[in-house]
Amino acid sequence: MNLFKLFFAFSLVLTAASCNNATETTIGTENDSTAKTSTILSSATAFQQTMDDKKTDLYVLKNSSGMQAAITNYGGRLVSLLVRDKDGKLTDVVIGFDSVQLYQNSTEPYFGSTIGRYGNRIAKGKFTLDSKQYTLATNNGPNTLHGGKKGFQFVVWDAKQMGDSTLELSYLSKDMEEGFPGNLQVKVIYTLTNDNELKLDYEATTDKKTVVNLTNHAFFNLNGQGSGTINNHLLMINADSYTPVDSTLIPTGKIEPVANTAFDFRSPTMIGKNVDANDVQLKNGKGYDHNFVLNANKGAGLNSAAIITGDKTGIEMEVLTQEPGLQFYGGNFMQSKNKMKDGGMDNFRTAFCLETQHFPDSPNQPAFPSTVLEPGKIYKTSSVYRFSIKK
Repeated sequence: MNLFKLFFAFSLVLTAASCNNATETTIGTENDSTAKTSTILSSATAFQQTMDDKKTDLYVLKNSSGMQAAITNYGGRLVSLLVRDKDGKLTDVVIGFDSVQLYQNSTEPYFGSTIGRYGNRIAKGKFTLDSKQYTLATNNGPNTLHGGKKGFQFVVWDAKQMGDSTLELSYLSKDMEEGFPGNLQVKVIYTLTNDNELKLDYEATTDKKTVVNLTNHAFFNLNGQGSGTINNHLLMINADSYTPVDSTLIPTGKIEPVANTAFDFRSPTMIGKNVDANDVQLKNGKGYDHNFVLNANKGAGLNSAAIITGDKTGIEMEVLTQEPGLQFYGGNFMQSKNKMKDGGMDNFRTAFCLETQHFPDSPNQPAFPSTVLEPGKIYKTSSVYRFSIKK
């Protein structure tokens, strides 16, 4: 059943009990005259399977203003995110599928997923800790990408819904899973606040020295899924510099200024303005697929990393984070091979990602901020996607 066409018709049905007991999950509120008429899915059973002796399901969060998020514990994936546009209509700004099976079969494995143990790339699938070299599964040319062949996007997380607005996902990544040392206990808490924020709180502990870099790989289009190119979105990134990459998208180790380059998004700039410029970095990434070095936070708390606006809807998304870097990916590898929940295809540059992170290949780059986690220490970081209407 087509998810997008069914997205907003009945009132939201949530129970305090496990979603495994639900037969239908819906989005939209009964008294909401501005909501489109459709349900989030025809049946929650599209997300209810058993894999690796665990059950998958779909969990729906809501806030007081009608904003709603749907998350599956298969891969810790953000399936949909309903946000009001400039006309007050709910718009699904996240690209995704309407069943677990479609996520499993997708040629793009990262739609909406929680990424780990290590977000982004590690060169040649190798790194050294305390003079011991570890060899990882390589799944992106010569490199390891997003945790390896079976990263966190392919595992079933334990889920606990704590009220209408909060979901906790947890997972134990066992020692040497995908080649990483240590039993890593991971927790991600999704919270939908009444300030129209989707907050992600990450936490991890280990019993052996290891490396960790967690993020979320949501694919966004602020004009709504199926609305076409994202090249007309206005993007601002709070970064004076970025990390150039080689032809395999591994950082060269240098940190270079964005000034007078196609990577200067310090003021709001259309994504497509320079995306096809004659620039070796854009050629290496087939467009934007680069880590930006965020300017240091001047105060305590979260740092404003980026602000992006949909040109058709006026929806503005601010990304805030405690991380030092932000990966901006402009959908350059989308190849129209997957049928999405709106019935359309994942066409070239019809979605973008803004992944909060430590820098790619940090375990092999001593000058980059460290991603090492030791026993007795807690990896803890937060990122927020805050939504409003462009004034």
